[in-house]
Amino acid sequence: MIRGIIFDCDGTLADTMPLHWRAWQSVTTRHGIAFSETRFYALGGVPSREILQTLRAEQQLAIDPLLVAKEKEEAYLELLSHVGPIEIVVNVAHEHYGKIPLAVASGGTRNVIDKVLRHLEIRDLFAAVVTSEDVVHQKPAPDIFLEAARQIGVAPEFCRAYEDTDLGMQAIRAANMEAIDVRLLLAGKQ
Repeated sequence: MIRGIIFDCDGTLADTMPLHWRAWQSVTTRHGIAFSETRFYALGGVPSREILQTLRAEQQLAIDPLLVAKEKEEAYLELLSHVGPIEIVVNVAHEHYGKIPLAVASGGTRNVIDKVLRHLEIRDLFAAVVTSEDVVHQKPAPDIFLEAARQIGVAPEFCRAYEDTDLGMQAIRAANMEAIDVRLLLAGKQ
């Protein structure tokens, strides 16, 4: 029996991934960083600062990953007015609000995720919002989902979690939760 539901944000509750890609393109072009769209989507759920640390090491770049991640965040926030909901998932949150506790578990930063949820007028649906700043190990580690479950007071095995990336799905399964792949929902297959 499901007693709590946890949602990723980007690409799950909010249709943000194309806008994140636009922000990444702007910043990587400015800094001469090679970063393909395919790789961007494969790293969905990994915090920008960690992606930039990896790219710096691989390409021997003279960049500060934290500063460039901040630039990317600012470029994305300029696009915030274009963010829309992923209705099929937001509807799940509305249907369960007030019946069982709901949480968000996102690889984004608290500042950005809070702004996205408020922009979509859904922030108040969630008893907890856990971001990359709240855990040490990021997706595909289960930590962010486990922390969200802890904050809403529901044992992981009684949680269902919604995600749109392979790394996020691995994290949910590693947390011993029921995993719902939003990509399949959108394709009408789940």
